Order: sequence, then C-alpha cells, then structure tokens
Amino acid sequence: MSDTQRTNLVIIFGGQSAEHDVSCSTAAHVMKAIDVRRYTVTALGIDVHGQWHLAESAMAALDRGSDAVPDRLQASGPAVSASLALTAATGSANTVVMPLLHGPMGEDGTIQGMLELLDVAYVGAGVLGSSIGMDKALSKDVLARHGIAQPRYHALRESEINPETLSDIVNELGLPLFVKPANMGSSVGVSKAHDVDEVIAATEQALTYDEWIVFEEAITGREIEVAVLGSLEPEASVAGEIVPAHEFYDYEDKYLGDSAQLLVPAPLSDAAATEVRQLAVQVFQALRGEGLARVDFFYEENGRGFLCNEINTMPGFTPISMYPKLWLASGLSYPELIDRLVELAQQRHARRRRNTAH
Repeated sequence: MSDTQRTNLVIIFGGQSAEHDVSCSTAAHVMKAIDVRRYTVTALGIDVHGQWHLAESAMAALDRGSDAVPDRLQASGPAVSASLALTAATGSANTVVMPLLHGPMGEDGTIQGMLELLDVAYVGAGVLGSSIGMDKALSKDVLARHGIAQPRYHALRESEINPETLSDIVNELGLPLFVKPANMGSSVGVSKAHDVDEVIAATEQALTYDEWIVFEEAITGREIEVAVLGSLEPEASVAGEIVPAHEFYDYEDKYLGDSAQLLVPAPLSDAAATEVRQLAVQVFQALRGEGLARVDFFYEENGRGFLCNEINTMPGFTPISMYPKLWLASGLSYPELIDRLVELAQQRHARRRRNTAH
C-alpha cells in the first residue's frame, strides 16, 4: 500500500488527569499492534501540565518495528501548540484521530469537542456520549430513566456534603458502601468505607478529584465485564469475569500488578451470558456510545441478577486490560480491532457530515 493510500492515524495520549500513566501505556500497546502497512502514525503526547508535544521518540521507535516501542510512552518531545499540532496532523482528508486519553480533560468530551470543530474523524464516543459516560452520577440517572438495574446510589455536590447528609446516606445505603469521584476512572479515588469515619475520610479523598461524589451500596456479587464494538448496530463480545486480588478491583489490581484473575470467557450459563451481552448493548445505546466501550456489571446470582456498575467509553488497552482480551476471545485480533475502530470512526464522520452539511 502506498503512502497516499495509507490512513493518517493520529494518536493522542497522556493528559492532565490522574490516569495519565494509564493513557501512556494504552497508547504504547496500540502502537505495538498497528499495521504500519495500513497507517502512517503521528503521536501527540500531552504532559501532566497540559503542554502538547510531538512524540518523536515514539514514532522513531515504531519506525524500527513494533518490538522497539516501549511499554509506556513518554509525553515528551518538541513542544507544540494543541490547535496547530492537530491542524497539521489532520490536514489530510484520510485522517482518523485516536484520542487514547483516560479521565477528565480527554475522555469527558473536551478533546472530542475540539475534534468536532476540526471536522475530523475520531475513534470513540462523541461529545455527549463521552461526557455522560465520564460522569457516573449523570450516567446512573440516565440508566435509571431507561429502567436498567444498577446498585442503589446517591450523588452529592461538595457544597451539599455535611455530617447530616452523610449520615442520611449511610442510613439509606447501609454499610459498607463505596465512595467515588463522579468524574474519574480506573478506580482512582474510589474507596470502600466500612464505618462512618471511613465514609468521611473516603469523601475527603474523593473530593480531591471531583466536586461531585457518588455514594453506592456495596454489592456482594461477581464482577462481569463485556466489550462493545460498533455504532448503528453495536455488537457485544463474550463476557469476562474479574476475580479481584484485593477487596475490590482497584487501581493496583488493574494496572500495577497481575494479581487479579481475568476469566475469559466468564463461567456463566448460556442464558446468563446472553442476558449480560444484551444488557451491555442496551447500556451502550442508552448512554450514546459510539465505536467502543466496556460495560461493567455486578452479578447477584441469587438476588437481583445483573446490576450495571458503569460504562468506560475509552477502556484501557494494556496487556492486562479486559477490552482487547474480550475481543480476542471473540475472534477479533488486536490489529483487526484497531482496523474496525478506524472504520467506525470514518463511517460516523461521514454520517455527521451529511447531517451538518446544509
């Protein structure tokens, strides 16, 4: 394939959120899996201060071969203006951006809005789907409106939090309970509180990440995850199960160690596996998913059945991440998954162009 036939793939990684390191790892493993015969790659790294960089070392490593790409990219290199960098990188009509950013200032609709203004195809949910998916409080409200079962919860803004409201929440949800920043992923800032003092401490910790806090009942059940891929007719992968090494599937389990068990496919009955896959697609559609998402559930086998925990509109792509593992088990290799995501981005962009060209 000639250079003119290749797709110009722009990978954006890093970012200012607490999930910066996860994004750098995700981007590295996506670059390792890219078919360089199909794509010309431009890598743009955003450091923790918000400065954009042309990640020349990452691109040079890819030129030497996928094995030369490190397991974690560095958001460094020549400093560039965000707008100028994206304008230059997306100058070709045959361009797709992969915003491999996790958490606020990347997965929450901010970078998606910039890409919409640049009129360029990009992988993943749009502005609305990204922002709803990022905000656990709002996404839970939407799921409730659609009648999708989920754990009992309550959301408060920082200005509403005081000893009386925390006491009311403990009385309503019981103990233990989970305390989560509404706009964060990868279990960053999430705590399981077993008494009132721990609820207060967990709330203070969560408030360092967001002014909106979600309080959620603790579920005794299995942790089931499903990968979704598509747009107009989304498809669900086989289901997988997480068996945490700690009290819950925390950041260390997800990214720093390899102690959690990932069971793919999950040991479910055929009926249960079909049910959770259908539910994953329903959640994806209700929350305006596009391209890809991982939908997480709790499974109360002898209780309420499947309860939706959350959606992740830009799941991790590290070697121990469930999203690529689930699609591999469903018959789609890592390079094929990237190809499919690029195709979906191009198709969605073409549809939006038809709707906005007046």
